[in-house]
Amino acid sequence: MQRPHARTALACSAALLLATLTACGGSAGADTDTEKPTVPTNVTAQASSATSVHVMWDQASDNKAVTGYEVYQEGEKAVSLPATKRMTDIDGLTASTAYSFTVRARDAAGNLSPRSAAVSVTTPAPAPHDEEAPTAPVKLRGKADDGRTVSLSWGGSTDDVGVTSYDIYQEDSRIHSVPGTQTTAHLTGLRPGTVYTFTVRARDAADHSSPDSNALDLTTPAASGAPASTAPSGLRTEVTEREGEFVVDLSWDQPETGGTIPAYQLFLNGKMTTTIVWGGTPPSGRATYELTLSDPPGTRYSLKLRPKLPDGTWGDFSAQRTVVLPG
Repeated sequence: MQRPHARTALACSAALLLATLTACGGSAGADTDTEKPTVPTNVTAQASSATSVHVMWDQASDNKAVTGYEVYQEGEKAVSLPATKRMTDIDGLTASTAYSFTVRARDAAGNLSPRSAAVSVTTPAPAPHDEEAPTAPVKLRGKADDGRTVSLSWGGSTDDVGVTSYDIYQEDSRIHSVPGTQTTAHLTGLRPGTVYTFTVRARDAADHSSPDSNALDLTTPAASGAPASTAPSGLRTEVTEREGEFVVDLSWDQPETGGTIPAYQLFLNGKMTTTIVWGGTPPSGRATYELTLSDPPGTRYSLKLRPKLPDGTWGDFSAQRTVVLPG
């Protein structure tokens, strides 16, 4: 049986230990993050069409890390985004209407920054009887400025009424928009040592999108000391019809890996569809493969592949190619 004075001594020791921990900055629980992120700056809002607005902003900072952003329309939260996204399209709006947008940054503890300065934009009126899509942008070209930014430019499109915006796509995802009067774009937030495939589409006030421009492959410079890219290059595709099926002939230049590449994974619309394994000795130099498809004419596919490296891991992805089965 424990005596009363012994219990009192233990309680005093526990209180002394807690006081010591508190005085030294310790805590019985996890550290609490109460500091808010900074306010997102340079918020812009551009009417992409009569019913959509493109909102962009610059990166916020935090004592720990920014984990996301929240975009508000007329004071009500419209969308939440991860920290890697600093632009978004707000759709389903009303033509000829004024809107106001603000942005807040969020950290892992749930702290929200103050709201950014509000930006206003008015959606244009829809063009009457506008049934025609713009022509495709032409001669898309560009360069990697550094490991995280690229600059693009292209020849303008035409439309029976007028081009209101240009949408930039990375693979099959729209990542940026600029006004219809602008034929250049500066993209940030990319990864060093990565192959990117860009296309551009024009859009009019009736929300008709043009066909894709030519595809442009750009590789951002690798970070200092990083290993060389293992992405296949020069991927080309050719579609032919044979006995009621479509055959896609693929060919590509194999990367230098210091050894033999025993296999490739082929991705169709972002999902791994097959593993290409050579029946005999793996080829050197340029490789080829036939992919058979039985879908209806007009079906659209995106294709890319990556190599299996000599150490058994999977390497970097090639640039993406788009294939439309002929009608």
